[in-house]
Amino acid sequence: MRLQKLLAQAGLGARRKCEALIAAGRVTVNGQVAVLGTVVSPHDEVRVDGRLLAPPEEKVYIALHKPVGYLSDRSVAGAKTVFDLVHLPQRLFAVGRLDKDTSGLILLTNDGAFAHRLAHPRFEHEKEYHALVAGYPTEATLARWRSGVWLAGEQRPTAPADVSVIHPQPPLPDDRMAATWLRIVMREGRKRQIRRVAKLLGHPVLRLMRVRFGCVTLGQLKSGQWRRLTQAEVAALMQGRNGDVPQASCAHDRH
Repeated sequence: MRLQKLLAQAGLGARRKCEALIAAGRVTVNGQVAVLGTVVSPHDEVRVDGRLLAPPEEKVYIALHKPVGYLSDRSVAGAKTVFDLVHLPQRLFAVGRLDKDTSGLILLTNDGAFAHRLAHPRFEHEKEYHALVAGYPTEATLARWRSGVWLAGEQRPTAPADVSVIHPQPPLPDDRMAATWLRIVMREGRKRQIRRVAKLLGHPVLRLMRVRFGCVTLGQLKSGQWRRLTQAEVAALMQGRNGDVPQASCAHDRH
């Protein structure tokens, strides 16, 4: 690994700032003053201004099946959060959020660059949800949802979405309930967007679950379980791909 990249990963600043540290002679490798272009290995002793550089923290990428009732951040003291379900030494944060009443797939990481890239609109990662809504939406109602609707307080309509009825219908929580399961695929994520659109169209959400984020699917993870993403999944997400990637290597790493 290039020395300036190692310094940047250790939190000493952007690549250019790290190059300036090296050029100023403030960095040594195994006791020798380093120069730009120096390549280092995990076994090398790197010091900046005489202080030993700690090795960069291991990057962690997690897919978790979030249960209902858990928050996606630490904003409420004492509340149950998704981080209570993953017992690792790294301090993780969520890539995007699911509200307290929504379950399903959420990604956790300690890699800020990864999270920023996934959140950037340019990459347009698809998110797929299964929503149980009250009543039986007509084709005209679904067409309105697909084409985008105006929500109160917004500056523009929602982006087009792929909305369809799931066939065959999964069992309903109550056989007497008039309700429909919908599959919703979207590329934007305004706050509580699906719930707001469904309510506006006259079919409030009764249950909501995210089943896919880009190429990563919920798969067989049960509520509260998690697994590490594969290298192929991380690479596909970084490239903005929404297609499937092999899942076989994940089966042994489920918690």
